[in-house]
Amino acid sequence: MAAARPLRVGVIGAGANTRARHLPGLAAIDGVAVVAVCNRSEQSGRRVADEFGIARVATDPEQIFADDQIDAVCIGTWPYRHCEYTVRALAAGKHVLCEARMAMDAAQAREMVAAARVHPRLVAQLVPVPFDLRSWRTIRRLLREGALGELREIHVTAMNGQGLGDAPLHWRDRREYSGMNSMTLGMLVEIVHRWAGPTASVIADAETFVRQRVDPESGRAATIEIPDSLGVLARMAGGARATYRLSTVAGAPQPAGNHVSLYGSEATLHWSTGRDLLAVGVEAMTFARGDGQPRPLEPDAGTARGWEVEADFVRSIRSGAPVELTSFEDGLLYMRVVEAVWRSWSERRRVELAEV
Repeated sequence: MAAARPLRVGVIGAGANTRARHLPGLAAIDGVAVVAVCNRSEQSGRRVADEFGIARVATDPEQIFADDQIDAVCIGTWPYRHCEYTVRALAAGKHVLCEARMAMDAAQAREMVAAARVHPRLVAQLVPVPFDLRSWRTIRRLLREGALGELREIHVTAMNGQGLGDAPLHWRDRREYSGMNSMTLGMLVEIVHRWAGPTASVIADAETFVRQRVDPESGRAATIEIPDSLGVLARMAGGARATYRLSTVAGAPQPAGNHVSLYGSEATLHWSTGRDLLAVGVEAMTFARGDGQPRPLEPDAGTARGWEVEADFVRSIRSGAPVELTSFEDGLLYMRVVEAVWRSWSERRRVELAEV
């Protein structure tokens, strides 16, 4: 019996996360081969190809989409290309693994969802937020079973000082690349939705304290529109209130670090990643009944998974299993909140998610 041919992957945009996670992750899976890479320049593409043993360097994404020998595309570009490249890849009959932040705004996210629905046999997956991979199943179970009683408040804190000083302009500071995405808001909303269900409405206020940074490519100062300090009051569809505090200009954050606290009528759950929000596998949980002393809480047996994004993608392709982390539909949910928050602080009003 002849062996099945390998799953052949083309990469568009081999940025930091693609090099650190996706390329090693794909290389570790039997029967998977990354056969082409397309970067912003041929030179940078060649460096990636040499580092990871990729046979071909493309200079135009169309070379990836038009290649009948490529089965799947990993899109690692900045958000401004996610929608276009996803739609083109799906139309070309290729499975898609797209980097998070899903899109520039909710309209683009809807376009991506629509394209995926036209091609139901193709896998369309977003790279999930990684920092609750050990604990989200446990937290969701506790909430569904009513272990906290009635969920009343969700407090989300993500503070750091990475925006202080003379740091150069980053693509996340540039609206032409990031759209309505502000800091890690979409990532935080993704995990809150994963645990507690969708958002119903938001009221937001924001400030951009650092309004200019030097673009390292041009050497010129560029104006920044995206906030570096953001507060959101949200109503969840299930009735709870959620409070988000985000800042990249808050030096020496509190010792508890970045965390999410869930306050119910009968118990409280605190979840924390310490000071490194994006760390994988270091989260900690405590649980307290009433106003008692919080005690350490371990993830349910067999649920504390680590980074398996690429393996999950390939598994869905091979088995037809639905995408769990993260589906395009779930991405659209967090992108609607991202846009609602932008509208709220810029228009100074409450925004219902039904509007977005």
